[in-house]
Amino acid sequence: MAVPDPDAWWRSAAVYQVYVRSFADGDGDGTGDLAGVRAKLPYLAALGVDALWFTPWYLSPLADGGYDVADYRAIDPAFGTMAEAEKLIAEARELGLRTIVDIVPNHLSDRHPWFRAALAAGPGSPERELFHFRPGRGAHGELPPNDWPSQFAGEPPWTRVADGEWYLHLFTPRQPDLNWAHPAVRREHEDVLRFWFERGVAGVRVDSAALLVKDPALPDFTEGVDPHPYVDVDGIHAVYRSWRAIADEYGGIFVGEVWLPDSERFARYLRPDELHTAFNFAFLSCPWDAVRLRAAVDDTLAEHAPVGAPATWVLCNHDVTRTVTRYGREDTGFDFATKRFGTPADPALGTRRARAAALLSLALPGSVYLYQGEELGLPEADVPRDRIQDPMHFRSGGTDPGRDGCRVPLPWTAEPWATPWLPQPPGWAAYAADRQAGDPGSMLTLYRRALRLRRTLPGFGDGPLTWLDAPPGVLAFARPYGLRCLVNLADAPVVLPRHSEPLLTSGPLDAAGRLPRDTAVWLRA
Repeated sequence: MAVPDPDAWWRSAAVYQVYVRSFADGDGDGTGDLAGVRAKLPYLAALGVDALWFTPWYLSPLADGGYDVADYRAIDPAFGTMAEAEKLIAEARELGLRTIVDIVPNHLSDRHPWFRAALAAGPGSPERELFHFRPGRGAHGELPPNDWPSQFAGEPPWTRVADGEWYLHLFTPRQPDLNWAHPAVRREHEDVLRFWFERGVAGVRVDSAALLVKDPALPDFTEGVDPHPYVDVDGIHAVYRSWRAIADEYGGIFVGEVWLPDSERFARYLRPDELHTAFNFAFLSCPWDAVRLRAAVDDTLAEHAPVGAPATWVLCNHDVTRTVTRYGREDTGFDFATKRFGTPADPALGTRRARAAALLSLALPGSVYLYQGEELGLPEADVPRDRIQDPMHFRSGGTDPGRDGCRVPLPWTAEPWATPWLPQPPGWAAYAADRQAGDPGSMLTLYRRALRLRRTLPGFGDGPLTWLDAPPGVLAFARPYGLRCLVNLADAPVVLPRHSEPLLTSGPLDAAGRLPRDTAVWLRA
């Protein structure tokens, strides 16, 4: 057997996403912090993951969950200090856990010194050249400079300032977009990358990775007409080539948030001199349907093959309805545009499917990302309307529940957090990590067993996949070294193929030893 290249750990890694604000509260103020994460590092090591991805922990007004960064070289006081971050990175590495940080290159916070200087300097100033300031249209400049839609529902992505000019913000007005044609913008982000690599991080997740470069003319947007003026503009690849050279100096890696329907355009971001990996959103948003899931897997592997990049598999994250709730609904796919209050879900059905999906995703070739609480089987929380903080909710006019439902603080024990920044729902004691730890049938136990097998048995992670003949509604594939995975999405139980031993099932087999509906199994052939 070939010895795996330790420098290519990212090709097969299981990465755990930490949303710091809601992970663990070390000082009892109701907000998660770095002290809380450090205290839970043994839990994460025992879970069996290889790396931790931290959503932004930088100084921020938290207008958009920390994705409005005011200073990349400072930790927000709500979370701790830079010294604590450095200790966390070092302590995690001692336990075999690498650290991935989040960089948000498309925009900054409106509290960032650059933007405050731009507002003070006025039209035509060098300070405003770092952003996209423009005069308005109309007789008196009262209309936005173009007709671009916002990435959030609601108002156009332009805000007018007191001197009459408008500035661009594809997200909220608190997040002004940077001008990536300006060399100072590129230099600053290259310096930020070096800053964090020098503090021991192993990788960087790139937020909204396809959005940062804009057509300099800022032309109007016409749906379906190429090229797009701000999504996947060709000049973006020069940015990532320069970043890759820096990462290679430090042995670091990148994972990009790239939402693109065109597989050929998507693959360009994964060329050997650009990003190492990119999230697989086709799989994340795919309904619980055997035909469509198989197509999503095939399409993903085909996208990555020409550039030799490993696939990544994700079931949910800090922006997406939690897996248990989504799979318990009539519509089991995911689309931001269809999120509504009061959508019914069957938690038992959703949990059964989420358990099966866990074994499916962990058996596929490449790396996998787990969102905090996924290993506890947490459902989406119904956050009271007067406690919602997510700007997606407010910019939709109150129709979209936003993303706070998947960001509620984790239940470590049956006792809830003291005054948590988002309320924990009644009944969440049943999901508490300490209760699940000793339960052989719990979601936590399933994840621990699956991750241990994935790490210790050859054949998992990066490598080939071969589909096997199976009845309609059943996904069956082979991995190297005799590993097999079957997932039954059909209505009736199915007979298992010949095998030497069952390694793990997401739920019990029936009395006849068959695989029930919405259940997965790992076998050794």
